[in-house]
Amino acid sequence: MEDLVLYIAITGIIALILGVIIGRVLLQKVFKKHETEAQEKAKLIIKEAELQGETVKKDKILEAKERFLKMKAEFEEEANKKKNIIIQNENKLKQKDQNLSKMMEQNQRKEAELESMKENLTAQLEIVNKRKDELEKMRLSQVARLEKIADLTAEEAKHQIMEALKEEAKLKASSYVKDIVDEAKLTATKEAKKVVLETLQRTATEHAIENCVSIFNIESDDIKGKIIGREGRNIRALEAATGVEIIVDDTPEAIIISGFDPVRREVARLALHRLVQDGRIHPARIEEVVAKTFKHIEEEIIEIGERTVIDLGIHGLHPELIKYVGRMRFRSSYGQNLLQHSREVAKLCATMAAELGLNAKLAKRAGLLHDIGKVSPEEPELPHALLGMELAKKYKEVPEVCNAIGAHHDEIEMTSMLSPIIQVCDAISGARPGARREVMESYIKRLKDLEELATSFDGVIKCYAIQAGRELRVMVDAENVTDEKAGMLSFDISKKIENDMQYPGQIKVTVIREMRAVSFAK
Repeated sequence: MEDLVLYIAITGIIALILGVIIGRVLLQKVFKKHETEAQEKAKLIIKEAELQGETVKKDKILEAKERFLKMKAEFEEEANKKKNIIIQNENKLKQKDQNLSKMMEQNQRKEAELESMKENLTAQLEIVNKRKDELEKMRLSQVARLEKIADLTAEEAKHQIMEALKEEAKLKASSYVKDIVDEAKLTATKEAKKVVLETLQRTATEHAIENCVSIFNIESDDIKGKIIGREGRNIRALEAATGVEIIVDDTPEAIIISGFDPVRREVARLALHRLVQDGRIHPARIEEVVAKTFKHIEEEIIEIGERTVIDLGIHGLHPELIKYVGRMRFRSSYGQNLLQHSREVAKLCATMAAELGLNAKLAKRAGLLHDIGKVSPEEPELPHALLGMELAKKYKEVPEVCNAIGAHHDEIEMTSMLSPIIQVCDAISGARPGARREVMESYIKRLKDLEELATSFDGVIKCYAIQAGRELRVMVDAENVTDEKAGMLSFDISKKIENDMQYPGQIKVTVIREMRAVSFAK
């Protein structure tokens, strides 16, 4: 039994050893087979890589050849273009050379012609000089014969003839001048009067006397209560916004607007008309309507100026000068409406210039513009004639017109025939009976000076002289002027008026300080 077990064990060991040996041999064969396959695959991969490399190489070579060919074609095209340009330039240069050659040939022919003409002229000059010498000899011989016959030298004879002619010319000239002077004395005054009278007869204009009151008509007296407002707040707001005095009295169906400035009166009248038509009358609405009315007046000024220049047939006037012409409608000169006065002067100037044979259009232009210095917003220290001349120069008017404007009050020297015509026609228009009132002009100037004096103080926003200059209403900035300062400001203004101005009676100075708080809900 033990032997059998031992035999089995030895057999198992031998079988195991044999199995290990056989397995190892088989593994070596398998590994060798795998190695052979791997080598074959590696060779295939190398061959494929070599084939792909050849393909990529060929592609790159083809791509490089194509790029080279393309660059070569572009270079050849660019070279051809430059070559064509060079050929064109060469052709132009050849053409220019041919033209220069032709010009040189022409110049050579002309030089030859000029040379021949020069030779001919030289020959002719020699002939002329010979004849001149012969004539001079003949003249000298004749003079010698005459001197021998007359027993006088040539200079003595010339002197005697000149003296005789001089005396005869003096006698004739003096008698001729005397006749002309006598005739001029007889006819000059008559002709001048004739020109002026014919000009006046052919020019018909109105005499518009400006006053300081405008009447606003209403349909019923019930509207007066709305205009006055609760405790008079509406009428106070209207007066503060427009700078005029609104008089609501027992006059039936009428409200009186008083103020020296026609623009303010017109603004107040139009604002009242709009407020009454709208029916909503309160301080905020009044301020809104007055602001819109001021803008409307500016548009109306331009319209009036354009209509005036069209009516007078004046063309090419600068838009700013047209505005100045429109402003004349709301200004007066010694009580005479400035626009009516300027229109009248323009018509007189045109007629008189036509009678005298001068440029009627320029005369009419200068006549219309001669007083534009009176409506300048700056109001510098220059006289209105010189200021008007500066404005005309600024807006490219011709020198004759500028000189006529500046010289119509003799501030500068007159340099054209238009200037005395403007001066004469201005005097004619102002000298007509009832045309002007000098008291009115001085009154308006006093009120303007009164307003300018008050506005010179710090913190004053607006200032209006009302009640014919007996009251001065001053609106101040509530943020910069306190209630205490307002009282002091009223006192300071009144003292300055006492010291610097002359006026009848007394002037009431009212300083108005109104505080408003405004915010917006967003």
